[in-house]
Amino acid sequence: METVASPLAETTQSPETAAFFDTLLSRQSHWPLIEPAPGDAELDLIFDAALRAPDHGRLRPWRFALIRGEARAELGEVLVDIAAAREPGTPRSAHEHRRQRALAAPVIIALGAALTPGSIPESEQILSAGAAAMNLLNAIHALGYGGFWATGVDSYDATLKAALDFEPTDALIGFLFVGTPKSRESAPPRAPRDNHVREWFGPSSI
Repeated sequence: METVASPLAETTQSPETAAFFDTLLSRQSHWPLIEPAPGDAELDLIFDAALRAPDHGRLRPWRFALIRGEARAELGEVLVDIAAAREPGTPRSAHEHRRQRALAAPVIIALGAALTPGSIPESEQILSAGAAAMNLLNAIHALGYGGFWATGVDSYDATLKAALDFEPTDALIGFLFVGTPKSRESAPPRAPRDNHVREWFGPSSI
């Protein structure tokens, strides 16, 4: 297995800075997720981190719906209803796995972007919501919990968006499943930097 050297090995950092990067560089997706989940005070910190995402034009497009407790079962019922309506020729029982998905973590966060027409492209507003979601994941990890960002066909269904009380013009960009990892596997190796980063020195000669 290829070993990817840590950038910290090539720098001199304070213990605080080293601890910060150790946390940042060890984040990974976790599945499945169980109790305990972040409490109210921790969720406040997590959402405050999300609200520091970059935001062209100060549109603040970030919209989140927190789903936990018995509301997860309600979400599961909605997911089954939506799938059954989308595939009327399929038995309702074929969609029961969607009900279980809503119970796959103690906390679920629906990720939305309130899109504002104007000079700021919608793509940039969605990217801002994506940056907020990444801040959520990093904050969740820093507090010792695990997160998993999921999308899928249901995420793009207008009926689900309406059921979650998002506006018709909002974009639903997925769900974060949040809780405690059932197992603590070591993080997979990071991709080699050289595969993804290059330095640009100006236009190539023609």
